[in-house]
Amino acid sequence: MRTKVLVALVASLLLGSFATPEAKSQQPGQSPSANAARFGIGVVDISYIFENHLRFKAMMDQMKEDVKATEEELRKEREQIGLQDEKLKQFTPGSPDYKRFEEQQAEVKARFNLKAAKQRKDFLEREAKIYYQTYLEVNDAIKLYAQSKGLGLVLRFNGDPIDANKREDVLRAINKPVVYQGGIDITPDILAGVNRTPGGTQRPVTGGTARPTIPGRTPVQR
Repeated sequence: MRTKVLVALVASLLLGSFATPEAKSQQPGQSPSANAARFGIGVVDISYIFENHLRFKAMMDQMKEDVKATEEELRKEREQIGLQDEKLKQFTPGSPDYKRFEEQQAEVKARFNLKAAKQRKDFLEREAKIYYQTYLEVNDAIKLYAQSKGLGLVLRFNGDPIDANKREDVLRAINKPVVYQGGIDITPDILAGVNRTPGGTQRPVTGGTARPTIPGRTPVQR
């Protein structure tokens, strides 16, 4: 999935990956998955589906907003703790009042650190559940589609363009498991199914649809 930094509190929550293009093989006007039933095999771009899965994106966007709100709350608490630290300078070091205030501040900071750690853990667990829930939904959609089309095998592949100037992209292209596919890309059908079906309840999808363009991304030619 493409990396999107939420905020400092949970930076690197999202997973990042690049993908590689597959040869365009279908005839003009032909569905990308036209030959899937014929050969009994299909390929699917899971990363692309996650990027364009409407409910997944909505849940992740909501979590980003919640993270930002939490970070703002923690920022204000840190500022208050800093102001209290300044008050400590008003006491004579080593005096009973100084020690008492210092102990109070230590307790406040300890509670703050525990709260921040718990918030981060909660968001990480929430993010994991969102990914897992979406994974199960997509997996079910692929299974039902394969059964409805009589597919005996569905392989994962990546369909993004390769940047010849990036060594990691070139190496990824060289090592890609799917070297060629001829009109067996069921990605558009699966994506249409998960976005069309409310609540994640899957049903078989029929008919190939054109793969939508991701904003800011060059359309992938199959």
